[in-house]
Amino acid sequence: LNADPITGEPGSHPVGTGLGAGGGAAAGAAIGAVGGPVGAMVGGVVGAIVGGAAGHAAGEAVNPTEEEAYWRNNYSNTPYYQTDVAQYSDLDYDRDYGSAYRLGYDKRASYDRDYTFDRAENDLSREWEEVKGESRLKWEQAKNATRDAWDRATR
Repeated sequence: LNADPITGEPGSHPVGTGLGAGGGAAAGAAIGAVGGPVGAMVGGVVGAIVGGAAGHAAGEAVNPTEEEAYWRNNYSNTPYYQTDVAQYSDLDYDRDYGSAYRLGYDKRASYDRDYTFDRAENDLSREWEEVKGESRLKWEQAKNATRDAWDRATR
C-alpha cells in the first residue's frame, strides 16, 4: 500500500481521494438540486463522501511504489531498451525511462478500463512533452515504455 506522506501509514491516496470527492460532490449537488438548495447541499456532502471513498479505492488499484520498483528492475531487459541503447549508450532509468513508465501507469487510472492505449496515445504523446524532464527519448521511443506500463496497470 502507498504510504501517507505525513503519517507514514499505508493506504494513502490523496489525489485519488480528492478527485473522487470533487467529482462525487459535483454529481451529488446536481442530483440533489432537484430538492432545492438544501437538497443540493446534502447531495454534495453525500457525493463527496462516496466519491472520496471510490477515488481512494481507485488510487490503490495501481501502486506507484511497486510499479517504480518493477520497471527499475526490468527496463533494461526490454527489446526497445536494446534498440535505444544503440543511440544512447548511457541510458539511465531515472533520467530517460522513469517518466515514460510513470506516465503509463499513472494515466491508466484516468481512463475507463476498456479504453485502449491506442485511443489514449495522442493525449499521452502531448503529455510526454510536459513530463519527460531530462529524458532524451522522443515520443516514438518513450511510448514503448509508456505502453508497457499502461498494459501492466490494465491487468
